[in-house]
Amino acid sequence: MGSESNEAVRYLQERLNLGETLGSDHSVLGPDVVMPSEFPVTALAASAVTIATGAAAELWAARNDCTVPAVTVHSVDASAAFRAEQLFEPDGWKLPPLWDPLAGNYRSKDGWIRLHTNYQHHRDAAALALGASDRETIAKVLSELTSDEAEAKVVAAGGAAAAMRTREQWLASAPGLAAMSASPLESHRRSEPHHDAAWLAREAPLPFSGLRVLDLTRVIAGPVCTKYLAAYGADVLRIDPPGFAEVGSLLPETTLGKRTVVLDLNVSEDREIFESLVIEADVIVSGLRADALANLGYSEKQLLALNPAVILAKLNAYGWEGPWQNRRGFDSLVQMSCGIAATATGGRTKIQHSFQPNPLPAQALDHGTGWLLGAAIASALLHQLRSKQPSTIRASLVGTAQLLYELQSRRARDEAPAPNVAVKLERSDTWWGRARRVAMPGIIEGLKPSWQQEVGPLGRHLPVWW
Repeated sequence: MGSESNEAVRYLQERLNLGETLGSDHSVLGPDVVMPSEFPVTALAASAVTIATGAAAELWAARNDCTVPAVTVHSVDASAAFRAEQLFEPDGWKLPPLWDPLAGNYRSKDGWIRLHTNYQHHRDAAALALGASDRETIAKVLSELTSDEAEAKVVAAGGAAAAMRTREQWLASAPGLAAMSASPLESHRRSEPHHDAAWLAREAPLPFSGLRVLDLTRVIAGPVCTKYLAAYGADVLRIDPPGFAEVGSLLPETTLGKRTVVLDLNVSEDREIFESLVIEADVIVSGLRADALANLGYSEKQLLALNPAVILAKLNAYGWEGPWQNRRGFDSLVQMSCGIAATATGGRTKIQHSFQPNPLPAQALDHGTGWLLGAAIASALLHQLRSKQPSTIRASLVGTAQLLYELQSRRARDEAPAPNVAVKLERSDTWWGRARRVAMPGIIEGLKPSWQQEVGPLGRHLPVWW
């Protein structure tokens, strides 16, 4: 039981250079297959959660100068965490739909194209590019364009779209070659030691207690990372611009344990507040495009000038090299681009009209990236504790897709059928009412995750550190 997941833990530790953060006694229990797929999605979930939970245990032990506690992860719990937004159950109230009516897969002249329109500005861009704002007309327009033509038109208008490509087509493309040549998760230890990292002097009843985390993330991947940090004690402050509307059905999961603040970085007064938060932050997690932050005057160089001791962790969709490094992207789009949606149709290697794209059983690239980025942050904090050196970390959804392909290639057995397992949900209070949610997966012996803030709408708190 759990043998494939335990093998995945060992492989990812070595592949991502995260071995130093899993010195604890750890084990993965449960079936190897919980989420049936042509890809080892269950193994990715169980191994990512195990590595992150083990990293938190290692950091806690180092901060408290004690033995590293044992870590146990059950594959059913990890798989449930990867589907947390799908399994969330309101009690007496309703969530808005997860997907916008225009989002989804459309037939093109030569294959398939996916539109992501969950944000209003992306919906408006798609309507502008295609000259239509209803699904029926959009479908007709797209059926007369090739997938590449449709993708180019929507992206050029500022929208988010992806043509379905085979794995071979992706690897032969410039963005595919760039993604393959880069590490799926990069941790750069900055050479100059800084002795003024304030978190080093704070008490640590939980692994990340006393840690100030500035959260500049959206949707799922980044919020999963910062939710993990919040669960183990971090003070997480999420920043959003005025009028920003996050996908409503995600808020009950993505704001858990965090405080949320609205700042307009085009206004001098709010910029001063933001910069004061940056100066006192211990970790900055950004899921914004690199050019989006830089255009606001907050490039990586400028952030580090404000706070040389900060751990800077960044994620994007298509990687940090090549022509698509600043492209808008989401889990479902990356699955289309890199070959997953085509491979999961049954191993076909040629795009055909006769079958539809087949997505993974969870937003596994999002969740996997979030947990692995969290593990890398814990590793960076452990390194900073020991050497005083801060780090810069880069992750991407396409990098996690590459890891999923690598895990698939290492499979030594056919996939067993998934057992009929019941997911345990826990009771939870939210701003909207009572609910049942997936519990935090993974057990660190002697420690219990704790949520300092209930979930709710954005912009409910003051822009100050505790």
